[in-house]
Amino acid sequence: MQSVARSQSTVGPDAAAPKDATLIYRQSRWTRLTHWLWAISLFFMLLSGLQIFNARPQLYIGKESGFAYNNTIFAIGAENTANGPRGYTEIFGKRFDTTGVLGWSGPAEQETSRAFPSWATIPSYYDLGTARVVHFFFAWILTTTLVVWLVASLVNGHLRRDLVPRIDDLRRLPRDIVDHAKLKFHHSREYNTLQKMAYGSVMFVLLPLMIITGLAMSPSMNAVLPFLNDLLGGRQTARTIHFIVMLLLVAFFIVHMLMIFAAGPINELRSIITGWYRTDPPAHGSKTPQRGA
Repeated sequence: MQSVARSQSTVGPDAAAPKDATLIYRQSRWTRLTHWLWAISLFFMLLSGLQIFNARPQLYIGKESGFAYNNTIFAIGAENTANGPRGYTEIFGKRFDTTGVLGWSGPAEQETSRAFPSWATIPSYYDLGTARVVHFFFAWILTTTLVVWLVASLVNGHLRRDLVPRIDDLRRLPRDIVDHAKLKFHHSREYNTLQKMAYGSVMFVLLPLMIITGLAMSPSMNAVLPFLNDLLGGRQTARTIHFIVMLLLVAFFIVHMLMIFAAGPINELRSIITGWYRTDPPAHGSKTPQRGA
């Protein structure tokens, strides 16, 4: 995964300047470290979170839930039919057969009723206690790393310099959209407008919202932040928002990986592993690599 933060434009003390002018030191050691901490944390949080969801595979809107209420908007389950047990996924009252993946899955003749299959959860067998321990452990790693990154980025000017879209970036947005649709990429030191908007949405909207809704679902946080549940519409609504944010982060990851493969996976991986990134050759008459589209 490409990093959501870029290093200083000058080569740092941990890198030696190469002879090739198109090869630049783009990602600092700190950038690469935080990137992989986030990637690992989100991976374990996702799979353990799906295990936690399996304990109650329904989502609601409102402060209450149960058989006496009609506020279920999403559910995964299994039911007996004339053709045997079948898995289903229900969204806003519309039911879809998802046998073999959601609701009813497992090896042949050993299928069981579970929302998400065993290969998609940590641990693979049903163990709510272990899943919660794993989930909260990596949640604190994610939160701590995010806070430290935010403070450091404010102090060193990284946010203002690299991630905040400028007027020129917004003017280039239509061209960026067209170039990405055509899979036409420009490799430069700076992020293009779509990257800034995507990374900014993840760092300042999705991840904070994931953390806030996670805190709202914790009974121990009621005494510390009693207003949080009311602000989010209740614990069940917070749980639903938490789940939706998870889906958006998964969608971001999928698109992110597709863009990496389309733009050149070797170059992108080298950048986030070693820090070195190959830019486009300078335009005719220019001494520096072109800015990305």
